[in-house]
Amino acid sequence: MTRAHTHIAKPLRLSAFLLAAVLGLSGCNKTSFNDITGSIGSGQTALPRDEASLRRFADDWGHRYDANPRDKNTAMTYARALHALDQNAQAVAVMQGLAITYPEDMKVLGAYGKALADAGNLKQASDVLQKAHTPERPDPSVLSTQGSIADQLGDHDAARGYYETSLKIRPNEPSVLSNLGLSYALARNLPRAEDTLRIAVAQPGADMRVRQNLALVLALQGKFGEAEEWSRRDLPPADAAQNVASIRQMISQSDTWRDIQTGGAKRSAAKR
Repeated sequence: MTRAHTHIAKPLRLSAFLLAAVLGLSGCNKTSFNDITGSIGSGQTALPRDEASLRRFADDWGHRYDANPRDKNTAMTYARALHALDQNAQAVAVMQGLAITYPEDMKVLGAYGKALADAGNLKQASDVLQKAHTPERPDPSVLSTQGSIADQLGDHDAARGYYETSLKIRPNEPSVLSNLGLSYALARNLPRAEDTLRIAVAQPGADMRVRQNLALVLALQGKFGEAEEWSRRDLPPADAAQNVASIRQMISQSDTWRDIQTGGAKRSAAKR
């Protein structure tokens, strides 16, 4: 496989990207919840945070991979670096080769399935991940990824089933709670989404992405002031204000927003 140099694509602001997913405005093929569910071989060698170091890291591990493509740790680490460089097709190729070499290794299959999801190959990813664990020994990370795939395929009931099963194994895991909240938002149940995300942000391991997801759901309900307050916990005031302003603009231009707003209002009334 030829290794290509590339630049790190700047990530879309989380709120704007997920808003597009909620409103059905985006045809983007990147896994919406990938950063939250955990990707290829998470828990292994830490990746550098700055672009120059990550390039050097990927090049180094690429040479190691060329020398021994059958080594599991080397292939998975190299694939993770490729994903961080937004080279998802190459990451898939690396993991596909490893999966062919180790067709019964569930950790390899799990990493391969996540790489496929990162690359937008959702149906194939779903098929692979079905083989990456068993009902007797479920993997909570795989379950969460299966949930994010189901959400993107529009099967929100199935997605929530995966998240809830994952939470039985790791109760109150903030990343999974965050995905569950977004699943409710995608299903137009905004009050339940807010309740779930408030639980998520209260957990010790909650990070910026979880808090920004709560800000998004608050903004979708018209709670713009509170949404901006949550955004300011991680972003400079100007960026937080711009995020909320972008959400205002996007929902004002989308007829789908009215459906979401109405659906949320109906569910709130039903609770009373």
